[in-house]
Amino acid sequence: MNRLAPVWRVIIEMGFIIFLYYSNLLMGEFTRSNSAHGKTLAFAIADIFTLTNFVIAINSAFVGFVVVEFLRRRL
Repeated sequence: MNRLAPVWRVIIEMGFIIFLYYSNLLMGEFTRSNSAHGKTLAFAIADIFTLTNFVIAINSAFVGFVVVEFLRRRL
């Protein structure tokens, strides 16, 4: 077995959680900003990619990964 396999699994699982976070954030931001102010999708994308959102995404992905690993080993 490849020694990097566990590292790749962490990267893929955390990346998926980050993807879900940003897609959910984009849906909410685009819906809110488009209906209220007539803004474009590009504006909504630019509005969600901030350092604060990135830090929240990384922390959420880490917590999500730890919880999933705990449940995976427990059950």
